[in-house]
Amino acid sequence: MSEDTTVHAELRSSFGKGFARRLRAAGKIPAVIYGHGTEPVHVALPGHQVSLIVRRANAVLDLDIEGKSQLALVKDVQKDPVHQIIEHIDLLVVKKGEKVTVEVPLVVTGESFSGTIVTVDVATITLEVEATHIPEHVEVSVEGLQEGAHITAGDVTLPKGATLVGDADLLLIGISVPAAEVAEENEAAAEAEAEAAPAEEAAAE
Repeated sequence: MSEDTTVHAELRSSFGKGFARRLRAAGKIPAVIYGHGTEPVHVALPGHQVSLIVRRANAVLDLDIEGKSQLALVKDVQKDPVHQIIEHIDLLVVKKGEKVTVEVPLVVTGESFSGTIVTVDVATITLEVEATHIPEHVEVSVEGLQEGAHITAGDVTLPKGATLVGDADLLLIGISVPAAEVAEENEAAAEAEAEAAPAEEAAAE
C-alpha cells in the first residue's frame, strides 16, 4: 500500500448527529468498519486526507487503529446533497490476496470515424479483482470505429488478474450517426429523386 493511503483512525464510542457534527467541525469524518464476521468498529478519520483519497473509485485504506493495521475498502461515501461535504463513510474489511467484486469506471480513448458519435450506455464495468490491486479505471478504445459498431463487456481487455462479473453481452458503448445528419441525408436523397423524376418522365415521352 502507498503511504498516501495509510490513515490514522481514532476509535470512537460516541454517536448521534450532534457528535457527528462536532467531529466534522473538527475536520474529521465519522466512519464504520465492518465485514469478515467482525463486530462493526466506529472510527473517526482525518477529513482532508480521506477526502482526497476517496476521489478515486474503490479506494483501499491502510488503517492504523491504535497501532494495529487493517485494510478496508471504501464501500459507500455519504455526502450532504447541497454542500457535498462528506458526512459518513462505510468501510469493508479486506485482506491482502482477497478478491472483491467492484464497479470500475470506463475511460473512452481515441476517436470514432468522422461524423459519428460515441454513446456510453454503461459507464462502469463489474470486475472481480484482488482488493489491493483494484484498477482506477479501464480504458476502452473507439479509434476508427464506424456507425453501427458496439462494444460489450466481453469485448473489453481486462487488467491482469481481473475477471469479468456479469453478462459478457452487456452493451457498454455504441457508435452512431447523429439523427439530424441522417434526416438531412434522407431529405437530400428525396430532393434528388424529386429532381430526377421530371427528367425521367421527359425521356420516357
